[in-house]
Amino acid sequence: MNTKELIASELASVIDSLDQEAILNLLETPKNSEMGDIAFPAFSLAKVERKAPQMIAADIAEKINSQAFEKVVATGPYVNFFLDKSAISAQVLQNVITEKEHYADQTIGKQENVVIDMSSPNIAKPFSIGHLRSTVIGDSLSHIFQKIGYQTVKVNHLGDWGKQFGMLIVAYKKWGSEEAIKAHPIDELLKLYVRINAEAEKDPSLDEEAREWFRKLENGDEEALALWQWFRDESLVEFNRLYNELQVEFDSYNGEAFYNDKMDAVVDILAEKGLLVESEGAQVVNLEKYGIEHPALIKKSDGATLYITRDLAAALYRKTNTNLLNLSTSLAKNNLPTSNNSRQYYKRWATIGVKTLSMFHLDW
Repeated sequence: MNTKELIASELASVIDSLDQEAILNLLETPKNSEMGDIAFPAFSLAKVERKAPQMIAADIAEKINSQAFEKVVATGPYVNFFLDKSAISAQVLQNVITEKEHYADQTIGKQENVVIDMSSPNIAKPFSIGHLRSTVIGDSLSHIFQKIGYQTVKVNHLGDWGKQFGMLIVAYKKWGSEEAIKAHPIDELLKLYVRINAEAEKDPSLDEEAREWFRKLENGDEEALALWQWFRDESLVEFNRLYNELQVEFDSYNGEAFYNDKMDAVVDILAEKGLLVESEGAQVVNLEKYGIEHPALIKKSDGATLYITRDLAAALYRKTNTNLLNLSTSLAKNNLPTSNNSRQYYKRWATIGVKTLSMFHLDW
């Protein structure tokens, strides 16, 4: 029994016209701490008892006698409770010992779903301080939401797709070592990525070769997919080592790649709504009516997809498959560097029917 429940119980023992739950809902915290810790307003009893609220409050205060309270006084129409801090502290400690991990559990969430999008490192790249912050904040939010009665789904939306994998495949085929990558996956893959980018500045044909390999990857080429899966698996070995040290677990590692076959649904929805516009061979959505100058690029002129497209597919998938009533999005600040980008982020969701009132971006 918490403090408010104790007060409601004491009040219910001397008030005939209200039950304990009704009393609990009426309890207030005084704006001025000098007026007490908890207050009960007697207004609702005036009609039933045919007395002024001030008189009712005075009568109730006289009848309350509990060692949990330092004093109980009537101030106007309020019954003000001053807690005995020593007695309450002892009771709290006893409750903690008795209830253990369930101490202070609440049912505010009513088992509604909350998805927490957190951590989200990039495959073949180091786990940064930004990823660490997002991981810790997201995990903390998960514990808080669970404590107050929500069902949480922790999603590690991995950065596991994009042209960079075309670059990595080219680099691995030219200079890579399977043994070195297995020994130090992130370090070796990063070295390859840095080298291929440096070489591509001197030899533009490498850039085109990388684009071709990424096209193969998108089209399901067996060799390209096998290398991509290996890079992903080796990176996750290292990431999971860190997560184990942090004692953080995830319900889903579905990253960008998971939504490759789900993007057509997004494009179809945008087309059906008449929102897709062709611009220099690319497909975009005009966001001017939302006060956003720059359009959202959905598909490039060569048919390649973008992070935006996959992000929309992820939002739609979660809406239709997780039956979300709430969505908490914990993102790295550098993913949304300006307020304009943050606004565009939510307006993209709105175009496919995902209510952004159920989402928030945690900025830090």
